[in-house]
Amino acid sequence: MPPDAKRQFSVYLPVELIRRVKHASVDADESLSSFVERVLEDHLRQSEERP
Repeated sequence: MPPDAKRQFSVYLPVELIRRVKHASVDADESLSSFVERVLEDHLRQSEERP
Protein backbone atom coordinates (compact mmCIF):
# COMPACT_ATOMS: atom_id res chain seq x y z
CA MET A 1 0.00 0.00 0.00
CA PRO A 2 1.41 3.46 -0.85
CA PRO A 3 2.54 5.49 2.19
CA ASP A 4 -0.16 8.12 1.58
CA ALA A 5 -2.97 5.56 1.25
CA LYS A 6 -5.72 5.88 3.82
CA ARG A 7 -7.82 3.30 5.60
CA GLN A 8 -10.77 3.63 7.89
CA PHE A 9 -10.74 2.31 11.44
CA SER A 10 -13.10 2.67 14.35
CA VAL A 11 -12.36 3.89 17.82
CA TYR A 12 -14.75 4.28 20.73
CA LEU A 13 -14.62 7.63 22.50
CA PRO A 14 -16.74 9.40 25.09
CA VAL A 15 -19.60 11.36 23.53
CA GLU A 16 -18.38 14.66 24.99
CA LEU A 17 -14.89 14.17 23.52
CA ILE A 18 -16.39 13.46 20.10
CA ARG A 19 -18.42 16.66 20.34
CA ARG A 20 -15.33 18.68 21.30
CA VAL A 21 -13.24 17.20 18.48
CA LYS A 22 -15.96 17.89 15.91
CA HIS A 23 -16.22 21.51 17.07
CA ALA A 24 -12.44 21.89 17.03
CA SER A 25 -12.26 20.60 13.46
CA VAL A 26 -14.91 23.13 12.39
CA ASP A 27 -13.05 25.92 14.20
CA ALA A 28 -9.84 24.86 12.41
CA ASP A 29 -11.71 24.79 9.07
CA GLU A 30 -10.59 21.18 8.49
CA SER A 31 -12.45 17.99 7.80
CA LEU A 32 -12.79 15.78 10.84
CA SER A 33 -10.43 13.20 9.32
CA SER A 34 -7.79 15.79 8.47
CA PHE A 35 -8.04 17.37 11.89
CA VAL A 36 -7.68 14.07 13.76
CA GLU A 37 -4.79 13.01 11.52
CA ARG A 38 -2.95 16.28 12.14
CA VAL A 39 -3.52 16.24 15.90
CA LEU A 40 -2.36 12.62 16.19
CA GLU A 41 0.72 13.28 14.05
CA ASP A 42 1.58 16.36 16.13
CA HIS A 43 1.19 14.43 19.37
CA LEU A 44 3.31 11.51 18.18
CA ARG A 45 6.00 13.84 16.82
CA GLN A 46 6.19 15.66 20.16
CA SER A 47 6.32 12.36 22.05
CA GLU A 48 9.20 11.15 19.88
CA GLU A 49 11.15 14.37 20.49
CA ARG A 50 11.03 13.99 24.27
CA PRO A 51 14.09 12.41 25.87
